[in-house]
Amino acid sequence: MRVIFMGTPDFSVETLEALIAAEHDVCLAVTQPDRPKGRGKETQASPVKEKALFHGIPVYQPRRVRDPECVEELRKYHADVIVVVAFGQILPASVLELTPYGCVNVHASLLPKYRGAAPIQWAIIEGETVTGVTTMQMDEGLDTGDMIMKTEVPVSEDETGETLHEKLSAAGAALCVETLRALEDGTAVFEKQGESPTAYARMLTKELGNIDWTEPAVRIERLVRGLNSWPSAYTYWNGKLMKIWRAEVLQTQPEDAGDIRPGTIAAVGRDSFTVRTGDGDLRILEVQMPGKKRMETGAFLRGNTMETGDVLSRK
Repeated sequence: MRVIFMGTPDFSVETLEALIAAEHDVCLAVTQPDRPKGRGKETQASPVKEKALFHGIPVYQPRRVRDPECVEELRKYHADVIVVVAFGQILPASVLELTPYGCVNVHASLLPKYRGAAPIQWAIIEGETVTGVTTMQMDEGLDTGDMIMKTEVPVSEDETGETLHEKLSAAGAALCVETLRALEDGTAVFEKQGESPTAYARMLTKELGNIDWTEPAVRIERLVRGLNSWPSAYTYWNGKLMKIWRAEVLQTQPEDAGDIRPGTIAAVGRDSFTVRTGDGDLRILEVQMPGKKRMETGAFLRGNTMETGDVLSRK
C-alpha cells in the first residue's frame, strides 16, 4: 500500500521500520517541527524525522495539521492510507477522509481502556496485569474510533514505563502490518467502542511524580515504576530533591504502623532505607540526588548520613 506515516517520538519509529520492511511504499513522513532540547536548547529533529531521512523518505513538518495548506500538501501524495502513531496533533475530518482507507492509528492500550496521551504509564500506575495495543480507524473523537485489531501484552511485577514502552512499540509495529494486510484483502473487522472503564490517561507532568507519602505503599511503588524513565517519582530530603528509581513494598506490616507519620524514615539499613506510607512501608533501593547519577541506595548511604526519624516531604 502507498502510505503516509504520521508520528513523532521513539514509540513511532518501530512501526515505521516495520512498514518499510513489509515493502509498503511509505511516500511521506509527517512529524512535529524540530524543537529545542537539552540544556543548550539546540534544535533537535524528532526520532521519526531522523529515521525517515535515513531511509530517504520525504519529511513534512506542519505546525498545524488542520491548516488548509497542510491538507493540500498531503493530498499531493495520493496515498492509500495514513498510519498514525503518537503524532501529537488532533487530525481534522479533512485529513481523516483524505485517503481510501482513511487513517489507521496504533494506540498503546486495549481500547476502550486508557484513551489519552500516556496509556503505557497509567496502565502500570493503576496496577494492570495485562495491557496491549489496539489498531483503530480514526474518527474526530480522541481515541474513540472503530477498533480493528488488538494484541495483549502482560505487565510484569517489575515492569517500568521504559520496559513496557519497548514491548508495546514492538507489538504495535507487528499489529499495524497485520492490520494493513487485512484492510487490503478485505478481511478487516471493525468493532465499535463502548464507554471507557478507566479514567482518561492524561499527559504526564513532572508534578505527577511528587510522591504523596499518605498514599499506600503499593500505589507509590507503582508510581515509581510507571514514571521510570520520565518524568520520574521524587521526594525531598533535607530540602534537596531526591528521585526514587526503584523500590519494593514490604509485606510485613510493622506493629507501630500507627505511631509514625507517613514520609518518616522508619529504618536505615546497609543497602536501603524504609519509608512509612499511608498504608505499609516502602523499601527504597535506587535513588538519585541533584547533579549525581542514579545509584543503588547502599552507595548513597555510604556517602550520606540518613537517620531514622528523618522526614521525606513534598516540599
